[in-house]
Amino acid sequence: MNTDDRTPGTPMSDTEADARARQLIAEAYTPTSYRDDSPVPAYGPAEPVAQPGRPPMSQKATDISALMLSGSVAALSVGGATSLVLYVLGTVDPTILAIGAAGPVALVLAVGSLVKSVGSAKSSMHTETHHHYNGPVRQKNTTVTNTTTTKAVFGRTNLNGTPGSKH
Repeated sequence: MNTDDRTPGTPMSDTEADARARQLIAEAYTPTSYRDDSPVPAYGPAEPVAQPGRPPMSQKATDISALMLSGSVAALSVGGATSLVLYVLGTVDPTILAIGAAGPVALVLAVGSLVKSVGSAKSSMHTETHHHYNGPVRQKNTTVTNTTTTKAVFGRTNLNGTPGSKH
């Protein structure tokens, strides 16, 4: 008799209990998976498998990739700020917008005018100086004659004196 055909609550016979015990033991010790603990060869016929995450690359490529990622974060913040400014400007009265835009221009013109007036004031300042001395005056007049002599391509130039003199 099969154990599944029994009515609940009826005891098993010794042969049925023995068969059921053998079945449970066989199911418990029957392997359902296998693990190979042998070392993996360094090379072999198996094809390489792409691993999850960033692909392997050179140090230079990694640096450039990190630079591009950080640049994209900077571009995102600048773009977000620009979007926010444009959104806010969409709700502003055009007259107020014109006044706000004219402020920096007026400031630049005022600074330019100030710099120009300081420059013209500096150039119109009196720069002539007079020195007054008391006592005898001794005057010495010196005359300097400059002569230049050049020879061929690799020439020699003599200034303020006779040839061969050093100055």
